Amino acid sequence: TWGSLLEIKMQKLEEQKVSLSAQDAAPAQKAASIEEQYSHKGNMKTAKVRNTAAAAKQITAEQLIAESHAHRADDVVAPKQRIQDEEELEDYKLRRRTEFENAVKRQRIHVGNWLKYAKWEETIGEVVRSRSIYERTLEVDPRNVTIYLKYAEMEMRHKFINHARNIWERACRTLPMTDQLWYKYGYMEELLGNYANAREIFQKWMTWKPGKNAWWAYLKFEERMGEISNCRRVLNEYIDAYPELETYVKAAKFEEKLKNREGARDFYEKAIKELGERALDEKFFLQFIKFERRNWEMERVRTLYKFGLEHIPKDRAKHLYDAYIQFEKEHGSKDSIENVILTKRRHFYEQEIAKNALNYDNWFDYARLEESANEIQRAREIYERAIANLPPIEEKLHWKRYIFLWLNYATFEELYAKDSERAKKVFEKIVQLIPHEKFTFSKLWIMYARLFIRQKELDNARKIFGLAIGKCPREKVIRAYISMELQLGNVDRCRKIYEKYIEIFPENANAWIQYGQLEQSLEEIGRARAIY
Repeated sequence: TWGSLLEIKMQKLEEQKVSLSAQDAAPAQKAASIEEQYSHKGNMKTAKVRNTAAAAKQITAEQLIAESHAHRADDVVAPKQRIQDEEELEDYKLRRRTEFENAVKRQRIHVGNWLKYAKWEETIGEVVRSRSIYERTLEVDPRNVTIYLKYAEMEMRHKFINHARNIWERACRTLPMTDQLWYKYGYMEELLGNYANAREIFQKWMTWKPGKNAWWAYLKFEERMGEISNCRRVLNEYIDAYPELETYVKAAKFEEKLKNREGARDFYEKAIKELGERALDEKFFLQFIKFERRNWEMERVRTLYKFGLEHIPKDRAKHLYDAYIQFEKEHGSKDSIENVILTKRRHFYEQEIAKNALNYDNWFDYARLEESANEIQRAREIYERAIANLPPIEEKLHWKRYIFLWLNYATFEELYAKDSERAKKVFEKIVQLIPHEKFTFSKLWIMYARLFIRQKELDNARKIFGLAIGKCPREKVIRAYISMELQLGNVDRCRKIYEKYIEIFPENANAWIQYGQLEQSLEEIGRARAIY
């Protein structure tokens, strides 16, 4: 038997040698075949004939996917393991703990592995071990909010209230700007009925100057407790921390919900007084107006509309203006509706003036609008704003419309405002403003002098005419001066003025003719002949 075994063994060894030699020869044969393929014409590649016709049966990608899906193997399901005794349980615990420990060693900073570990310990009733794992996790990442939340919730689930309280304290001390921790802490104390502790938590929280929602949560807590005085204290502190329109509106709505109308109105009025220009917001005024309308205070509503439209820029008060028009149609009288129309026209002119302040026609129309409404002070303000817009260059063509603004202003002061002293000051200013060495306006001097004539101040009128002739002599001014003196019967003065006239304009034939006609009308034939 031993001999037969040896023979079999030797045969197997020889077969292995033959197979190995065949394997060694295979690469050489393959290389030879490759050489034969490429041996034609030196190193040139020989083209092989291939059948490029389409296959009789075509296979699509969809068929391949469908077949693979149909023949896929079922998912491997781990077998259910039933623990029969305590020894198997301990063995299972040891195995799972080893897995978790290895996982947290591999990825120490991966908080998810730690939380799964702690959760598993909790599920098997090992609260102390779970607590220990949470503490180890906090050593890894002491500023992770999720760890504190899971840790405290675990303690609360097992009714370890003092432990949970300590965790919340640690969390709020470590991460005081995380609102969620304070919310949870206060909510826990409120559920336990420790309202004093919950109030103390909110007070500590407010010292860190949290967001608006935190203050609102504090207010809602006091409201649930029925402490209205505390609610008002919180509202005042809230406004001090965030002096904004939104804060005042929330406080006013809270008071309105308590049916304290005076308190709500007080918050709205304080917003306007304390915030100043920041309170000039269309939405805020609309909310204030809605509040007054709910209380049927129509005169207050009208006052608020007027105040808002006067102080809010026109481009930001469109909805407020539309609401005002609708309000006056419902509750207003004829005068109030006319006032609304007047306000609309004012708004239009303000927009046009904002586009181009040098378009003096808009200023004329705006001023006439105020004059027709008998708004003396408003019209005066419009004129003052208009004359502040000087023409860009010193040319008479550009100054014509501007000078008429001054003339209209002076006429308004004399005829509408009945203030001749103001009219005189207007003329004085414009006379000083015009560059007379370049150009002047005869109409200005004549109207200036006639103002004094109407006031029966003839000497001042003569001074104005004399000033005009001395500074910038114009024929119209001289003729107006002669006409005044002739109407007064001062022939000698007329002769002197004519002498000055022909002295300044000797080439003007009309001046000589008019002078001669004057003497002829006085039957001074010799004088007339001498003039001609």
